[in-house]
Amino acid sequence: MTAFNVVRFRVKPGNEQAFIDAHRKLRPTFKGFLAGNLVKTGDQTFCMLGEWRNFAGLAAARPEMIAILDTLRPMLEDLGGGLGVTDPVSGEVVLKFGATRVTRKRRAAPTAKKKKKGGTKKRNKKR
Repeated sequence: MTAFNVVRFRVKPGNEQAFIDAHRKLRPTFKGFLAGNLVKTGDQTFCMLGEWRNFAGLAAARPEMIAILDTLRPMLEDLGGGLGVTDPVSGEVVLKFGATRVTRKRRAAPTAKKKKKGGTKKRNKKR
């Protein structure tokens, strides 16, 4: 079953672009890692969302993910409340859904123009 991890961060003032650039340079080779998205959620705040083939792959990659986090720690602020510099959560997908399909009212097909009987004779005008 597909799994996701989500990690919330608050970046120290002036470090937003360096934080984004550090993620841009990442080339994760974690077994079972499908994709990652870094989302800017506000001033100095971000969430990292990782998609995994299964939860076992996510769990196995935690030491490597912590090693990456260790390189980012100097850019991060403590979130308070005993959290430290991250607020991570992870789990298996229990439901996947998509957008509701909107149906549009179709236009009526154009009607063919009827030909006049007698063809299309040109009439000469008298001058």
